[in-house]
Amino acid sequence: MYCLMERVRGRHGRKGFTLVELLVVVVVLAVLAAIVLPKFMDSGKRSKESAQKSDLKIIQNAVQLFYTDTGYYPATLDDLTRADGTTAKVYDGSSDVALATTTDYHGPYLQEVPNDPVKNVAFTYTKSDGKVAAP
Repeated sequence: MYCLMERVRGRHGRKGFTLVELLVVVVVLAVLAAIVLPKFMDSGKRSKESAQKSDLKIIQNAVQLFYTDTGYYPATLDDLTRADGTTAKVYDGSSDVALATTTDYHGPYLQEVPNDPVKNVAFTYTKSDGKVAAP
């Protein structure tokens, strides 16, 4: 029992860690932090970029469904959220006009049009070819 107590307390009867032991622990923690922190620093940016790609794909699919159903691209992205075809406008190649026949309209194609999560502004939409892009 005496040997065990001497081992725990050290030769001079003091408890605690030596300065060298504390420095080793601090250095090990600093090295681990230097390895791990850069991996998490840009995780917010990567998640926003992933959400942006997902939103772009969803909007582009909705535009294509609208075009498949009506034969026209919507005049604006907000026309994808219209519950009935009588209020939706389409681009006929030269101007925005009301949808002539609503029998093929199966909207709404989106509940709401999301904003770009990276810049927090509206996506850009080209009605002549139905392309949606990040601003």
